[in-house]
Amino acid sequence: MEAPSSSNQRVQPPNLQTGLARPDVLYFGYGSNMWLEQMQRRCPQSTYVGIAILEGWRWMINERGYANVVPSAEDHVYGLVYKLSEEDEKSLDVYEGVPLDYIKKFMAVKQSGSAPLLNKEFNTLVYVDEIRLHDDLPRTEYIYRMNMAIRDALKEGVPPEYMDKYLRPFIPANA
Repeated sequence: MEAPSSSNQRVQPPNLQTGLARPDVLYFGYGSNMWLEQMQRRCPQSTYVGIAILEGWRWMINERGYANVVPSAEDHVYGLVYKLSEEDEKSLDVYEGVPLDYIKKFMAVKQSGSAPLLNKEFNTLVYVDEIRLHDDLPRTEYIYRMNMAIRDALKEGVPPEYMDKYLRPFIPANA
């Protein structure tokens, strides 16, 4: 099966000829970065925008013990979308271990619910591990953060059925 098209585009630096800063980037957080407080600590200038769906991908915990998405035509991934400044993106790159643990891709997602997003479908920055692609157990420290992320995502409107089908098989609720 073919994965949805995406690219490994790099975010462009400020325009050196005009001196204009690069525009903010929309980021699709699907793991512990759905925990709003964690995102605020990691990226203090970030703004929560709404919920989106990444079609043709499946949520999983990989061999490192952290969330990842892998191509899967019949699946989808819910995530929270944030607007990131250039400084926030650099900070998030460090937290996500770019380029050793994750790479950065720009992928099309669809708006979910009544989020105040500009378009129904739009490109977002997504961190993907293309090396560790097998299901595994989460790290102990990650379970708490994921439970906070699940709580916030449910509060924002991600369907409980999604959590039960994709996240709860990996993340115990009472750990």
